[in-house]
Amino acid sequence: MNRRQFLALATLTGLSAACGSSGRPATPAPPAFRTELRIPPLLEPRTARDGTRHFALKIQRGRTELLPGKPTETWGFNGPHLGPTIRAARGDRVRMSVTNRLAEASTVHWHGMRLPARMDGGPHQMIEPGGTWTPHWTIDQPAATSWYHPHPHGETAGHVYRGLAGMFIIDDGDTPELPGEYGVDDVPLILQDRDQAGDADVLGGTFGILGDRMLVNGTYAPFMTVRAERVRFRVLNGSNARRYNLVFGDGRRFHVVGNDAGLLAAPVEVEQVSLSPGERAEVVVTFSAGEQVLLRTVSGGDDIDEGDFDLLKLVAAERLTPSPALPSRLAAPEAIVVPANARVRRFRLNGHDAINGKEMDMSRIDEVVPAGATEIWEVENTVYAHNFHIHEVAFQVLDVDGQKPPPYATGHKDTVYVPPKSTVRLAVRFGGFTDPVTPYMYHCHLLRHEDSGMMGQFVIVEPGTEDRVSRTIAH
Repeated sequence: MNRRQFLALATLTGLSAACGSSGRPATPAPPAFRTELRIPPLLEPRTARDGTRHFALKIQRGRTELLPGKPTETWGFNGPHLGPTIRAARGDRVRMSVTNRLAEASTVHWHGMRLPARMDGGPHQMIEPGGTWTPHWTIDQPAATSWYHPHPHGETAGHVYRGLAGMFIIDDGDTPELPGEYGVDDVPLILQDRDQAGDADVLGGTFGILGDRMLVNGTYAPFMTVRAERVRFRVLNGSNARRYNLVFGDGRRFHVVGNDAGLLAAPVEVEQVSLSPGERAEVVVTFSAGEQVLLRTVSGGDDIDEGDFDLLKLVAAERLTPSPALPSRLAAPEAIVVPANARVRRFRLNGHDAINGKEMDMSRIDEVVPAGATEIWEVENTVYAHNFHIHEVAFQVLDVDGQKPPPYATGHKDTVYVPPKSTVRLAVRFGGFTDPVTPYMYHCHLLRHEDSGMMGQFVIVEPGTEDRVSRTIAH
């Protein structure tokens, strides 16, 4: 029996004795995948007379049995844990009503959204207990899978770990035909890890929490019944620190059709996709009637992706709805072309609490960027694993230590993994929203590092006014 046959047999019998890419035995599987995968509901908006779509979110406490026999206090949006999926289209005017029912202040950051800094939901837009925040903007970006989560300085890790996260899907009328029936052949997968002790210190250790139990959409050991020949999974790494290297138990290949900030130019066939915290990927998987297969994550050799885990059991129905073939070309955003005279900014990630030798200071502006600029950002990692997220922008990865990124990671992104002792170069395109006194953030999205100070601030201003902007702001 060869390795592929063995993996397939392990999948079909629900076992997990197969070895991952690291060569180590897999972590023992849960006793059974008997709980149906929870699909976050779509949040229905109220449409005003002027066409504005109003979405209402309530941050609240709850109690949830995330792991068998271990009910625990959780937080959620409009429910006890996680949040509903928001879905809107390019050109929509949207207004959010976010009410905080917690006993402490929080925020809601629209991760991946191109919008004015005052609407971004960073640490400068705190929502006090009992308060309501009503950001509004017009969606003007390509089809993408974004998400929303809290961003209070020094407290983000705990707020996200308790359950405050949800998907934000952007549609675009120019998108080619891809699976698109929500919850049927267009399925969100929010990947998170959980410590079985239940009350782990999310700021403990070098990276914070690295749980030993896996949740998908808040469901432990889930199964999903597949009813279509092709399913589009919108995968979000919603963990505090863990990196996922996603494969299928039978070694099957699948197609990546989108990155964080938009579709690729064409589907890319792969056997594995890696996502660090905050990153997203849209993948299309082909199924045969009656088969079963496990979605897994395998070790990649770094401290934040140690361990092989089974995530989700996919069970194909005996009859599958036919799906059209994948299009050969996709409606990818325009490639980011770096001008010859582009400014180069350099960022050095020091330890787990500083960038360029400075910890985060909410009253300090670190960078001033002219609106509409395209720049090169060089991110140097001096030690162990990090990643890097920039608010508002879209970027493309130019190279990692001089090597081109894998084809599936060449699209528009807003978050990138930065391997230990490496340098990543990014072609960054900034938007046109100007505000000299309200900053956006850039930071490591390993949340323990973000909370410890590995974050900086930048403002976008009218071109030619950069030297007149104060580097100190009130907050």
